[in-house]
Amino acid sequence: MGQHSLRRDEAELEQSSTEQILESARHLDRLSVEEMLELIHREDGEAWKAVGAELPRVGQAVDILAEVVGAGGRWFNVGAGTSGRLGVLDASEIPPTFGMPQVAVQGVIAGGEPALRSAIEGAEDDAVAARRELSARKLSSADAIVAISASGSTPFALGGLEAAADVGARSIAITCVQGSPMAAQAEVAIVPETGPEVVTGSTRMKAGLAQKMVLHMLSTAVMVRLGRVEGNLMTRIAPVSAKLRVRSLRILMTLSGLGPAEAGALLDRHDGQLAAALAAFRSAEPDLCRGS
Repeated sequence: MGQHSLRRDEAELEQSSTEQILESARHLDRLSVEEMLELIHREDGEAWKAVGAELPRVGQAVDILAEVVGAGGRWFNVGAGTSGRLGVLDASEIPPTFGMPQVAVQGVIAGGEPALRSAIEGAEDDAVAARRELSARKLSSADAIVAISASGSTPFALGGLEAAADVGARSIAITCVQGSPMAAQAEVAIVPETGPEVVTGSTRMKAGLAQKMVLHMLSTAVMVRLGRVEGNLMTRIAPVSAKLRVRSLRILMTLSGLGPAEAGALLDRHDGQLAAALAAFRSAEPDLCRGS
């Protein structure tokens, strides 16, 4: 590593609040288990407060993502390490929960699929890899990038924002450091400032918690805006497991007033697809279900 790169890295460490020492945790290794847990729990509350301060920016991001996905564009969560895994996790929950095609919301993690299970050395430092992966997925101006990084300076996540700028895609950053390169580069920057971690630099803790909160706010609010929820019920649920098939039956019974046998028969006629069963019930099929 050259002296210029070393000085740059040292400067970033100095500026990043996520790398500072939390004074209340300085003697963490001397605390009792009860004291340690109380400290972690108290600091987790700071993540909740930090996210609350960013709700206006989260709302702006919801508007962008609903517009993009509603028009047939795609939403890419781009990140490395914990941030990347959280992005992949949230994207993977969209099809079974809201019945969206898997292609609509995608996770892009530094190091690819192996990085979901273990650390891939140096992957987060490769901005070109992010651009290459998004190019392979044919990123276009119709799409949106949500770049995720606690420090706001991870090259892979920055590469995602650069790829968005290259093609004119919409761009959102989720970071925990105000004034970071990602916050400056994105169209909308969501910056819950969680500060130093209980274990110094371990951003899987408060920073990761804040990022998870923001991601599930975004995905839930966008899917509600797109009509994938009725009341607070998952009316586009995919019946991919026994639990979800039972949930579909309960939802159909709640919204239709049918009993278990009638609702089950209606679902069976529509291959377990709740949305199709509801549509049928609300048009011609109620009379058939009741035998009238």
